[in-house]
Amino acid sequence: MSLTLKKNKTTNTRIGMNMKTELIQGAIFDMDGTLLDSMPVWEHASERYLQNKGIEVREKLSEILFSMSMQKGAEYVKENYHLTESTDEIVYTAYEKEVQPKEGVREFLDKLQAEGIKMVVATSTDRPMVEAALKRTGLLSYFERIFTCTEIGKGKVEPDIYHAASDFLGTKPEHTLVFEDALYAIGTAKKAGFVTVGIYDAASEKEQDKIREQADIYLEAFAEAVGRI
Repeated sequence: MSLTLKKNKTTNTRIGMNMKTELIQGAIFDMDGTLLDSMPVWEHASERYLQNKGIEVREKLSEILFSMSMQKGAEYVKENYHLTESTDEIVYTAYEKEVQPKEGVREFLDKLQAEGIKMVVATSTDRPMVEAALKRTGLLSYFERIFTCTEIGKGKVEPDIYHAASDFLGTKPEHTLVFEDALYAIGTAKKAGFVTVGIYDAASEKEQDKIREQADIYLEAFAEAVGRI
């Protein structure tokens, strides 16, 4: 696989680098904000969720939920609209029915698959939500296994989930790409010796300069990389 080295004229940081197929043998993908454009979906999915239950939305809910994670948003909706469902049930509905892949993801995964790159998912999201979203979007078949922080027992401030994933793939960290949209997760994977790929996501807009600096490769969109593999 080859990603071309480019320079960002504004920040002069790397957004790609040359790699040969024989050097990259595996890839580990985060899900939310990386594979799936899940962060902004909840703003509107919450309104549809309430409307489908016959509940009138009393405020500009999407504006209130804009800065919240999906879990925090679900907690807000449950508390303020007096829902009997658990927050997990509310969030599950969004993954099962609403969340979509990021643009160019499927084509990018096709390219990696054609190159013989083995792929897994490593996510902080719990398995039922992950499987529901990946099955519905048709992405599940690309991945040999799903790893979750809950099942590993540690979050991405520790490298355990990445090591478990690479052990399963049978690849060394230096031969394994880790795709992440969160700065802290990129830092964890990089310190553990993995080749990190920073993915732009609007939810982490304020951290993009730091992500560009930290990651070995930076992609504003998967579509930009498809033609360079």
